[in-house]
Amino acid sequence: MMNLNKSIIGMVHVQALPGTPRNKFSIAEICEIAAQEAKQYESAGLDGIIIENMHDVPYLKGSVGPEITAAMAVVAKAVRDAVKLPLGIQILAGANKEALAVAKAANFQFIRAEGFVFGHVADEGYFDACAGELMRYRKSIGAEDILVFTDIKKKHSSHAITSDVDIAETAHAAEFFLSDGVIVTGSSTGKAVYLHELKSLKDIVHGPVLIGSGITAENLSEYWDYSSAFIVGSHFKEDGYWENPVSEERLRRFMETVAQLRN
Repeated sequence: MMNLNKSIIGMVHVQALPGTPRNKFSIAEICEIAAQEAKQYESAGLDGIIIENMHDVPYLKGSVGPEITAAMAVVAKAVRDAVKLPLGIQILAGANKEALAVAKAANFQFIRAEGFVFGHVADEGYFDACAGELMRYRKSIGAEDILVFTDIKKKHSSHAITSDVDIAETAHAAEFFLSDGVIVTGSSTGKAVYLHELKSLKDIVHGPVLIGSGITAENLSEYWDYSSAFIVGSHFKEDGYWENPVSEERLRRFMETVAQLRN
């Protein structure tokens, strides 16, 4: 079981996979790049890693083809062989069952799931809730040991259709539907979480609360007391841009801040 106690989870943005418009690397090259980033995170002292097919734009909605699932499984195995840290996976957009299948095959500890409770409109279109189907699928493949962390009021989405359901109610619903932890984000990749929303969950959510976007070395202290774990991607990249390589200097500075907060 993965222990979340102010954990820092680094995001590996997997290069565009075969069959997607921006693909330019072979599977072997994609695996090598992902494994190298994972090793950088492990060497820097991070507590976990999550891999995500973010370069696969434009994303499909709710499921992906067998070629993506297969490729992510191969990449996941390469990362698993490269590091000893707890590992997670997200397959965009909302391909949560596929992510669970890969996690099971590659001995990962968690997935990040979109659209778990309530509906929302994302870049890819309308997403309906998937909790019932997803958790039954987890049971059916014997993957109950794989944690399902779920986005609530997620980034890159409109939540007008659930405007009368606040983030605390959404978090409560996710927990009721057996989420292993809720993920709070800003409006888009790299954007900070609204602190008042995060604080509103403190006495509502009984399980872990993870922050899924916008954390930097400069603002980490503001959020430290209100989250169990921090998923960091863009801030670790050169110039703070998610498509760039990992910056050793940014990693070092961030983990120095973490050390100060832990002490």
